Amino acid sequence: MGKCVIIGIAGGSASGKTSLAKRLVKTYSTTKSVLIIRQDDYYKDQSQLSMDERLKTNYDHPLAFDNDLLASQLKALASGHSILKPTYDFALYTRKEEVEKIEPSDVIVIEGLFVLEDPLIRSLCDIKIFVDTPSDVRFIRRLKRDVRDRGRSMENVMDQYMNTVRVMHETFIEPSKRYADVIVPEGGKNEVAVDLLTTKIDSIINTNVL
Repeated sequence: MGKCVIIGIAGGSASGKTSLAKRLVKTYSTTKSVLIIRQDDYYKDQSQLSMDERLKTNYDHPLAFDNDLLASQLKALASGHSILKPTYDFALYTRKEEVEKIEPSDVIVIEGLFVLEDPLIRSLCDIKIFVDTPSDVRFIRRLKRDVRDRGRSMENVMDQYMNTVRVMHETFIEPSKRYADVIVPEGGKNEVAVDLLTTKIDSIINTNVL
């Protein structure tokens, strides 16, 4: 395996980062080993806190994430070493005891809110992407997802969005767009952007092989 290609995908909550990541993985899964690393799995462990204390954490702030661990594990994968990736329980607001063994890959897609906001993670990315989706669309998607998949009430989701998500997006996430090599409206639904990205990834992979 030659030098791996690290693709960073950032954007607001429920902007379509995951759908774009999955589209890229699907494109290369037959010819290259590809994996997705989710920044969400690197929320800091809060097992030492009570549930009331966990509920007070601002999960939409960069400090909620263990980005040092994420960066070190990305470096390890890029160097050809396997990692033990943490996993996260969104219902209990802390890490699970289980870890996931991840093997090195030709292409690593790292997606998350603050992938472009964090200088160290940003510096590891060969391609930096920002998924740009209107706020009303993102809110509706987040509401559906958190109620369906994360056991949240509608009131909880709406309160969190108004009190932290919106402010943190405007403060940290939206400004990180300036670091992007490519801005993709609507994520994985944008066929033109997916085609352009795969062409660019192909050129990097082919260069690494030569």
